[in-house]
Order: sequence, then structure tokens, then C-alpha cells
Amino acid sequence: MTSELIRRLAVLPLLLWAVVTLVFVLLRILPGDAATMLTAQVASQEVRDRIVIELGLDQSLWQQYLIYLGDLLRLDAGVSYISGRSVTSLIYTTLPVTIELAVAAALIMAALGLTSGMLAAAFRGSWIDVSVRFVATVLFSVPWFWLGIVLILVFSVQLGWLPSFGRLPPSVLYDPVTNFVLIDAIILGQPQLIWPWLQHLILPALTVGLTTAGFVTRITRVSFLEVMVEDFVRTARMKGMSGSRVFWRHICRNAALPIVTIVGLMFGAMLGGSVIAEVVFAYPGIGRMMVDAIFQRDYSVVQGAALVIACLYILVNLATDLSYALIDPRLRTA
Repeated sequence: MTSELIRRLAVLPLLLWAVVTLVFVLLRILPGDAATMLTAQVASQEVRDRIVIELGLDQSLWQQYLIYLGDLLRLDAGVSYISGRSVTSLIYTTLPVTIELAVAAALIMAALGLTSGMLAAAFRGSWIDVSVRFVATVLFSVPWFWLGIVLILVFSVQLGWLPSFGRLPPSVLYDPVTNFVLIDAIILGQPQLIWPWLQHLILPALTVGLTTAGFVTRITRVSFLEVMVEDFVRTARMKGMSGSRVFWRHICRNAALPIVTIVGLMFGAMLGGSVIAEVVFAYPGIGRMMVDAIFQRDYSVVQGAALVIACLYILVNLATDLSYALIDPRLRTA
């Protein structure tokens, strides 16, 4: 596993370079450009030209590309054309928001998906199995934005139980330390932050977690059914081993690999793919920031956000692959 870890980490810079290059090219071929967006409200041609030159938008694409790569090598992600803030500070502000949402959604996905999948496998062919499979199919077929709108209409508009937008109420103010609300509430000794934060987190997390839980349910059910009919499971039962011991020692461990794979992949996708939920619920995460930057042609922000999301996705997949050795001893190598 050590050699595998070294090999994967060695490939990481190449993957990130490919992401940076792809995003750079795609942004430049989109209709419209940053110079037009920035100078649209400027009447003087002289002022427009000065803005374009100051931002380096008058240079060729190759020059802009090489300058951006050089800045990245110096760990400088650039400055937002629109707000004037550094991309690093914008990412520091928005990334914890997305991570909070992804973790909460992943917990919902894992809890519902694993429980319902094991339940369907245990009662294979019964009405429970049929019902679970039907609900799971409906859930992973439902678009995120549609489910988000339905949840807003039911729990926010009709019942008035939960807020429909934002991360915290406008009346709640505090000076972030890590920008993770739960951690900051503990560090700053402000437990009153937790409940308003949870209220705003529930609907976006449910939107992402429910739609992905259906897929985990189907994978869990199939994986458990395949293991339950294996010879070693029947042998263990014939030897008089208790049902709970057979379940935890033999069935769960051998059925875990495909489940861990899909959960890891889905969690990695949530870190970058929760953008729809963030837009629907006006949740100020890195995905929503990137969408706004795309419409504004704020090149530096889009490139920085894409680079961070790609890095997180790659690292999550690496951690998922390395976890196989903990589950299956046969995969452990020196």
C-alpha cells in the first residue's frame, strides 16, 4: 500500500495541471469575456483600456496561461476581478460551508442507504424488499433541484418549520476562526450558534442526502445478497456460529468493498456537485461561488475553485482506495 500511495501522490500534480488547463481553455472559449463584463458600465474608452491592461487581459492566451501557471507555482491563486479579494480568502470563506454540507449529506446518505439496503437484503422477495427498491429508484431518479424546491414548499412555505435560504440568520453575527460553525461555536464558547446553523443546514443536506441514498441502497442490497449465498457463510452457520457473529464477521466485511467505493465516490462528488443545492437554497458554498464567477467571467475565482474541488475529489478517492486494506487483509502489501 505504501508504493500505491506514493504512486497516486506522484500523479496528483499532473491531474491538477490537467484540470487547471481544461478550465482555463473552457472559460476562454465561452461567449463573452472578462474585459467586456468589467468595462460594460464604463463610459470612457481610456478607462476601459487601463482596466484591461492592469488585469493583463490584453495579453495573448498563451501569456495569460503561463503567467497563471507561474502564480500557482508560487501558491498564488490570483485576485477576483469583480470583488478585488484574493481567491485564497474567498476559498477559505466558502470551502468550509461546502464541506459542512457534504459531510451532513453523506451522513444522511450512509445512514439511510446502508440501513435500507441491508433491510431489503434480509427480507429478499418480500413486500419490504419491493418497497425499499421502489423508494430507492424514485430517490436517485429525482433531480436535486426539484426535490429542493419541494422541500422548501413543504417545510418552509407551508409548515414554516425550517428556513429556506442562507447559512445563518441575518441577526446572528460572529467572527469566524475556522469558518466551520460547529468548531467555531466550541472555540468561541457560543453554543447559541449551533441550532440556527442546523436549521439552515437540514434542507440542503436532505436534498443531497436523499437523492444519493437511493443509489447506496441498491448497491448495498446487491452486495449483501451476493455475499449471503457464499459457501463460507453457509459453513459458518453450519458450525453453529451465531447469526450476529456471521453477519458482522463474514457478511459485512466481505460486502463492504463495493459499498465503501460508492460512498467514497458520492462523497467526493458532493464536495463539488452540491452546487445545485447551494444555488437553490442560496447556501454560500464554493459551488455557488464558482457558478456566480462563471457568469461574471471572473477567471481567477473559477480556476481556483475548480482546482480546490478537483484536489479534494482526488484525495477522497485516494483515501477510499487506501481504506480497502483495512477492510480486506488480502489487499495489504508491504
